[in-house]
Amino acid sequence: MKNNTIYLLLALIISSACTKEKKENEQASAFRLSDTMLSKCEFYQASEKEVKNELRLFGKIQADNNKQAQIYSIVGGNVIKINVELGDYVKKGQVLAVIRSGEVATYERDRLDAYGNVALAEKNLQVAKDLFKGKLSSEKDVIVAKRELERQQAELARINEVFSIYNLKKGSLYNITASMNGFIVKKDININEQIRADKSDVLFSIAEINEVWAIANVNESDIPRVKEGFDASVSTLSYPDDIYKGKIDKIFTEIDPDTKAMKVRIRIPNANYKLKPEMNATVNVAYSEHEQMIAVPSSSVIFDKSKNWVMIFKDRANIETRLVEVYRQLGDVTYISSGLSRGDKVISRNGMLIYDALND
Repeated sequence: MKNNTIYLLLALIISSACTKEKKENEQASAFRLSDTMLSKCEFYQASEKEVKNELRLFGKIQADNNKQAQIYSIVGGNVIKINVELGDYVKKGQVLAVIRSGEVATYERDRLDAYGNVALAEKNLQVAKDLFKGKLSSEKDVIVAKRELERQQAELARINEVFSIYNLKKGSLYNITASMNGFIVKKDININEQIRADKSDVLFSIAEINEVWAIANVNESDIPRVKEGFDASVSTLSYPDDIYKGKIDKIFTEIDPDTKAMKVRIRIPNANYKLKPEMNATVNVAYSEHEQMIAVPSSSVIFDKSKNWVMIFKDRANIETRLVEVYRQLGDVTYISSGLSRGDKVISRNGMLIYDALND
């Protein structure tokens, strides 16, 4: 009697399981992807790809040294006007600041003296020629007078060149001007400040930042993983949603004695000028693990019930929910260690809607 009860319970359990499986199979077979849903889906054929990993580095944004200029003052004096501030865009020749200086007046005096000396030398040469013509002096006197004129003309040309190079004007005012187009990235000058004649500090730094550098630190243990040409993506605290793509184009061979890190450089296009020098940056460097593995778009992997699933598309009436093992997800690519074969067609867009329809 007891055995009969056990057999009856087993029969009921098996019957219930079969009924449930039959019902699920009927639901699956009854499901058919509509034309509207089909048009909203995207598909991807699983294939083997080189497995890549990612190394996270930290560093700063810097201006390109080849597109940067340091502006000094060649004279001492009192700062009476400043026309720009940090971050301002300036054009070549634009006046950045004005200094009242006694040295500028000295330069102007020297130029006036040079003009006078040239005029005097010209007159002396003419006198020498007249005397020689009247047999009152020798040809040697004419040659000496000509050489003196050439010397005074050379001195005047030198002074005029100084005025041209440093954009000197008449009077006692000296204009500090921009030597290139770009942004003011450093400013070390204040109104009413007294500039010493022997001061060699940079007053302004100008940089063109349509392309910038991300300088990142690489720990000693990670140095063998990094090579020139590796892809890198850069983000900043200011614009975390903006990802800037670039490549490692230089590896600095020296190790910083304080941080025990090696520096690498990534060139980044910066057409919108959002990236500014000295911004903190996070740099993700992709490197190869030198093996092949099945890879699919990350959007095709569905995480549910603590497991990963993909939707295998065979035709609109034959869609399979398949369990997979994820090896690694790296951005838009997910590597699959088991559960998928090369050539399997997965739904890479709106797969969750189909998953819910088949598995609820």
